Amino acid sequence: MMASAAKTQALSFFHTHISPSAVELVNQVLRSGWISEGVMVKRFESALSGSLGLRNPVAVNSGTSALHLALALAGVGPADEVILPAQTFVATGLVILMQRATPVFADIDPMTGNIAPASIAERITPRTKAVIPVHWAGYPCDMDEINALAARHGLAVVEDAAHALGATYKGKPLGSISRFTAFSFQAIKHLTTGDGGALCCLAEADARAAFSRRWFGVDRASSRPSILGEREYDIDAVGYKYHMNDLAAAVGLGNLEDFPQRLARRQQLGAYYREQLRKVSGLQLLRLDNDRTHAYWLFTVLVDRREDFIRKLADYGVPASVVHLRIDHNSAFGGTRPDLPGQAKFNDRQVALPVHEGLTDEDVEMVLNHIRGGW
Repeated sequence: MMASAAKTQALSFFHTHISPSAVELVNQVLRSGWISEGVMVKRFESALSGSLGLRNPVAVNSGTSALHLALALAGVGPADEVILPAQTFVATGLVILMQRATPVFADIDPMTGNIAPASIAERITPRTKAVIPVHWAGYPCDMDEINALAARHGLAVVEDAAHALGATYKGKPLGSISRFTAFSFQAIKHLTTGDGGALCCLAEADARAAFSRRWFGVDRASSRPSILGEREYDIDAVGYKYHMNDLAAAVGLGNLEDFPQRLARRQQLGAYYREQLRKVSGLQLLRLDNDRTHAYWLFTVLVDRREDFIRKLADYGVPASVVHLRIDHNSAFGGTRPDLPGQAKFNDRQVALPVHEGLTDEDVEMVLNHIRGGW
């Protein structure tokens, strides 16, 4: 395995990385006196595009804001349905309710945790307006099939890539494939701005609308203050206070400098886990196809006697977590659906192991040794 930095903290499930460059850029912003949306946000957006290949990234204050903004731009409203998986965080479903639309849960492939295109097809109705594929743990969904379905039925595709910055599908980075892609830069994501997100838009027109509607519907780039001091504008659509500020952008811009190396470390750890765990009794690895790359925000496995597994690792100081169970059990979404057999299988056995650049090689070997010892 690749050499890693000396261990500086106890073994943790997540890791928040703040680079020296991020600290310096934040200090620059604080010294400047301009801490709201400004030049640093533009620099961060340009860097996301230039270094990661994201299309027209619009920086916002959370991944949830990015998802909601995408649905608003897609025209999702009270008479509409939006298809999504239950294997996600509640934010994916709540943004649909925020638009007064109806969440429709499709099944997942229990060997990936990702939404199944065939199940999407079964749930499309005349009321369907959009589909939200969630790249579970950082592993890309079957985007060719999903976008083909969407094109046939005139649906907007909003990729929830909160886990998946840096992942690729058939040689293309996520954020350059579908009409909309939402990223999260929350504190425990593998690129953080403290809190924040970005909405990527294939169409320039969508991006222009997103830039306006992230700040109340006002086009800040072209509106100018009058002699009275207030900007001259005419809002023609509902807008939101979703813009990112320069402090957050400075953290993201600084952390972006070493993101490729940190992503590579996660991918190396993921590959090593797969090699070492493939013959462990009572544990099943998820499928990994060679036409896409995994961002490894999580390393999810399927295990027998999950609670015993978690307790055994916890006894040795190793955290393991489901992170998110299926969200359809919540009353807001109507309660657990019985017609999602793949989801049920996944929900009963899934658990994730630590996989981040803060782990040393010794940490990883300890995790593996305790798993191989049985539970």
